[in-house]
Amino acid sequence: MKPSSKVTGIILAAGASSRMNRTKQLLPFRGQTMLECVVDSALASSLHRIVVVLGHESELLVPLLVNRDVTVSHNRHYDKGQSSSIKTGLHSLTEEADAALFLLGDQPLVTPEIINLILAACEASPSPIVLPVFNEKRGNPALFSRETFPRLATLKEDYGARPLFEEYANRILKVPVSDPAIHFDVDTEEDYRKLLLLEHQ
Repeated sequence: MKPSSKVTGIILAAGASSRMNRTKQLLPFRGQTMLECVVDSALASSLHRIVVVLGHESELLVPLLVNRDVTVSHNRHYDKGQSSSIKTGLHSLTEEADAALFLLGDQPLVTPEIINLILAACEASPSPIVLPVFNEKRGNPALFSRETFPRLATLKEDYGARPLFEEYANRILKVPVSDPAIHFDVDTEEDYRKLLLLEHQ
């Protein structure tokens, strides 16, 4: 990655939260919604620009972002899975974007410090993919350089970007982090209960 790379953060927050039967992006955490937590961490980091991909009940989520310096991108095909949101986010990138960092809208514990650690590793390396690792297990957010954009644009169904991890296996940069937050996302009510136990930490 070239010096002073411009990395766009793409927050994937379009899903219907089918396993919870309620919109998890709106769930309260630390005095705001879970989506606001994710967006504010991204805004507090060194990311050059932030794109938020919305879909399910976007009319309830857009008002949360009005006073935040983000670009909202609407995924009309959010029911097709995460890959559809990845492609929607890619369509919102400008020519100046050297890379995209994909953040999950249900990972409110990911801090600006974690994001900046990934960005610093990106800055120092030519690797097309940069992944955070805790206890030798990869997590999110994941960074993809412009080199990978054409391949990301061909993703199908709800596999996310996992196929690229195999294709680029020998060129992935793994960045050790000391925070298990990269592994914690809220998919179920049990996950949310666990998250609330961490609310004041």
